[in-house]
Amino acid sequence: QTPLARVPALAAAGIPILGTPPQAIDAAEDRAQFQSLLQKLGLKQPPNGTARTLAEARKIMARIGYPAVLRPSYVLGGRAMEIVHTPAELARYWRAARKAQGAQDAPILLEHYVAQAVEVDVDMLSDGRSHYVAGILQHIEEAGVHSGDSACVLPPHDLSPAVQSAIRRQSHQLAEALQVCGLMNIQYAVRDGEVYVLEVNPRASRTVPFVGKVLGQALPRLAAQLMLGTKLSSLRLPRPHYRGVAVKEAVLPFARFANMDTLLGPEMRSTGEVIGWDDDFALAYAKSQQASQTALPQTGCVFISVRDADKPAMLKLAQLLEAHGFRLLATRGTAAFLRAGGVAVRAINKVREGSPHIVDALAQNRVQLLFNTTQGARAIEDSKSIRRTALMLRLPYCITVAAAAASCRAIVAAAQGAGRIRKLQDEA
Repeated sequence: QTPLARVPALAAAGIPILGTPPQAIDAAEDRAQFQSLLQKLGLKQPPNGTARTLAEARKIMARIGYPAVLRPSYVLGGRAMEIVHTPAELARYWRAARKAQGAQDAPILLEHYVAQAVEVDVDMLSDGRSHYVAGILQHIEEAGVHSGDSACVLPPHDLSPAVQSAIRRQSHQLAEALQVCGLMNIQYAVRDGEVYVLEVNPRASRTVPFVGKVLGQALPRLAAQLMLGTKLSSLRLPRPHYRGVAVKEAVLPFARFANMDTLLGPEMRSTGEVIGWDDDFALAYAKSQQASQTALPQTGCVFISVRDADKPAMLKLAQLLEAHGFRLLATRGTAAFLRAGGVAVRAINKVREGSPHIVDALAQNRVQLLFNTTQGARAIEDSKSIRRTALMLRLPYCITVAAAAASCRAIVAAAQGAGRIRKLQDEA
């Protein structure tokens, strides 16, 4: 990101810029210009607007509605991005946002939050005229969790061919319009078969090493050749072929900091990543969790506490876990819903309801896996002690239904077979 921020001054000083031209960098990084570009291309964004003042932001929110994702211009790692749910949160955010923004006078994008959407990353190469999609990465966590913190799978494990085709087509359109030369990263959200463009980064992304390993190509070296004038056609790149299924999982530093909340959001917090690799998605996901030191259990007790919107999906997962031999523990509202669905589950107090509560059960090593989704400031604060205790005990903890579903699939697959061990020599 630093070179992108330095380009305007370098170009103004007459220094030649290799690769993507300065005006294209501005078009991608400046939220207002990018919005205009998408409208010109006829590509979808969630309802949104750009603002430079709090008064402008309030008018936009009256039109698009809460909750909304706020995205500053010229930032890296989701710096200062946040989901706001109320006018008070918007005002608090605005006071702090300008300190983090790379260009102080650049607009902030206010974008209606597309709930329960699948987020997708695309990494591609371009020489300004021809384009090569190296990888379409499907996130496990739903849109709203930063791509650096979400587990993701390559190739996508349940995106339809039609959606993947639309993503490729839109990626080519964006690369063509921006005259990208080198590497480019695009982020999409997919819900009910509709593809929404979230943002474009006209540079290498943190997923490039992962995609390169799975693809068997040194993507930065190829990008450097393109930036120096080589044509994409002369590289003779084969159609992307991935050796099995690979899952990237984030490594998070929360255990090193006292009282830090582990809840994930639009601002990146991970400090590393691991890869699980196998011929099957579920086994690759199981390996990724083991490598990140939160190995999924095969026996024991699962704690479940989810918001109302997630209860129908969680019922199916609870039935699967019960059939697999797990005992189930849930807060009262979730327990009542699961019982109505025929699942045997024992109720336990929330922390604010008094002992014996769920943190007591965790401290007594009575729980081996947690599924907990929250919504609203009070629910998030109430569950903070649960997340922190699970972290210190190194217990696997899923904060989205998608992650819980992937975990259940991995548990069942691991019970049926250990998966194939790949030699490092085979991947050279």
